[in-house]
Amino acid sequence: MEVEVLSASVMDRVPGWAGRPRTVEPLGGGITNRNYRVAVDGDVFVVRIPAASGSLLGIDRGLEHQASRLAAACGVGPEVIAFIEPEGILVTRFIEGRPVTDEAVHQPLMLERIAQSLRRIHQAGSIAARFSPFRVVEAYALTTTRHGGQLPAFVERARPIALDIERALRPEPLVPCHNDLLNANFIDDGASIRIVDWEYAGMGDRFFDLGNFAVNHQLSEEDEGGLLSAYFGRLVSSQYARLRLMRIMSDYREAMWGVLQQAISELDFDFQAYAGKHFDRLLTSAGDPRFDDWLQQAGG
Repeated sequence: MEVEVLSASVMDRVPGWAGRPRTVEPLGGGITNRNYRVAVDGDVFVVRIPAASGSLLGIDRGLEHQASRLAAACGVGPEVIAFIEPEGILVTRFIEGRPVTDEAVHQPLMLERIAQSLRRIHQAGSIAARFSPFRVVEAYALTTTRHGGQLPAFVERARPIALDIERALRPEPLVPCHNDLLNANFIDDGASIRIVDWEYAGMGDRFFDLGNFAVNHQLSEEDEGGLLSAYFGRLVSSQYARLRLMRIMSDYREAMWGVLQQAISELDFDFQAYAGKHFDRLLTSAGDPRFDDWLQQAGG
């Protein structure tokens, strides 16, 4: 059914596709959006149908399109073929390559290649969107209550932690960040690590990308040192401290995303357990005896 709807209502609206033979197959991997692999006369593309709840999650499809074009221009993201409004349907060229596994991201060479791709996008220019994990968690909390959801008790424990972190961090130049660095969004094309799905992108703190990647893949401290050394060329204590603090904020953002989804999503997914896992990890990280040292070092 979904493939038929896609073919009838979308395919002919992509410039140059009307009347051309094509084959369509669903792509898995996403929780909310629907993705399709479409072959048109031998060329292969990805068509992404966005979730209706995207705006409640802070997603602006026009800004995502802008970020996707920036990522494509610097060789990190796939080529953008079309953006169909008002639905916000994004069509990109399919990247031929291998997935990056959970095991692979811990390899020193892979960490270096990922750091190179992150540095490339962070130096790519600017987009008309801002991303702050501190404001995102506040927005998610507000939207949750407005839609009849309840904030779990441990939010009150997380809020002062986030406040301490925000106060400690010295200002950094804003750079274009991906902000959702799961290895499912990485493709190894043989020459470089490509990154897809830019729906949460915005101008922000590069250390959120680094911390988000680190916590999503549970990097060891040795792994984190390798990542930072590959990214900056050297490792200093303030960089490590900032990454560690942004690991905590990444878990806070993910936890609140799960809390909000409980209020707005109709998907058969255990968002309560998802939120609980990230809150537990947040509190464990903030309970590290080095936490106060990280706050002090990050401000230096």
